[in-house]
Amino acid sequence: MNVESQYSLIFNAKPRWLVRGPGRVNLLGEHVDYNGGPVLPAAIDQAVWIAADVSKSELITLHALDLKEKITFAAEGLEKKLDINGRPLPTWAQYPAGVAWILSQNGYKIEGIQAVYSSNIPMGSGLSSSAAIEVAFAALWQMISGWDCDRLRLAQLCQKAENEYVGVACGIMDQFATACGVKDHALYFDTRSFEWYPIPLPKDTVIVIADSGMRRSLTHSAYNERRAACEEAVRLLKKFKPDITSLRDISPTEFAAYGEYLPALIKKRAEHVVKEIARVESAVNALRRDDTESFGALMFAGHASLRDYYEVSIPEIDVLVSLARNLPGCIGARMTGGGFGGCTVNLVWAAQVNDFIDGLERGYLEKTGKQAKVYVCHASEGTSVTCI
Repeated sequence: MNVESQYSLIFNAKPRWLVRGPGRVNLLGEHVDYNGGPVLPAAIDQAVWIAADVSKSELITLHALDLKEKITFAAEGLEKKLDINGRPLPTWAQYPAGVAWILSQNGYKIEGIQAVYSSNIPMGSGLSSSAAIEVAFAALWQMISGWDCDRLRLAQLCQKAENEYVGVACGIMDQFATACGVKDHALYFDTRSFEWYPIPLPKDTVIVIADSGMRRSLTHSAYNERRAACEEAVRLLKKFKPDITSLRDISPTEFAAYGEYLPALIKKRAEHVVKEIARVESAVNALRRDDTESFGALMFAGHASLRDYYEVSIPEIDVLVSLARNLPGCIGARMTGGGFGGCTVNLVWAAQVNDFIDGLERGYLEKTGKQAKVYVCHASEGTSVTCI
């Protein structure tokens, strides 16, 4: 959907700003961000697009084209979460409103705007459409008002908006990736130190996203149970390493020795995290030495761990990964996102991508009776704002 033309139809004027906020995919490092571990995401070329201009008042008017809904609320009094008619803000509007709120709370000027936006990021698929919306609106307000804020800080503010305003206890990886993406690169991001740097992805490869069609049902209870298991593992492992603060502080060698003293379920959860952190470090080394085969093997191993130790996969996702392993051009495959539905991420040789997609779609239909939506993606640059 062309947001510029839609803006002109709705507001009878041309927009001044065009914003692109990419989705993200995580290549390795799942469920380690709340354990202080490193992750390896990439921004992708599926994105949220916003056409906008400053409004003639302090009001913020938003048209969510994909939802066919609109909302108007004041830039002041955002903590009440009400529109100008005193009605509660719907959930979709709380993401941009939360960004305006957190920016104001931190002393950044917020202008009234009128905007339309649309996305080709599949909603609920685990590709972070919410983070893309948040960072895109934050970057828009930054451009309009001209205040200084680096992209990592902008990502941190957007995470706080989602945590404190929307009420979703997400980590920072999603907002970071959409804010800081680098074309043709994965991003190594240390969620403890916030150190990060781009790493080139193998030449002549593409990222293929396969949407299982099973919408994620990662309930708060399932998520919280796994976080609690990790915290309990840390508490029990302090007997052997008194100074640890998270599972990041236990090496795989140490875990092989000390993990035997953990209750069975706690051990399984912790084993995934400890080994997944090690896999991310190994994957970075593989990319640096252009060892594509090893990188792919680490992706498959990461999926097996999420399936067997963290138990956040589902049969449909497992079918997609199993099929991918035996298809032409496949380097590696795994589930991506929190789990219990959503998508797989596949790294595929570009020359064989059509055969790969054909085989994946046909195999998935044969084995599950369901249609998989498959998208070819490329690692893309992060959020951008253009004056038009």
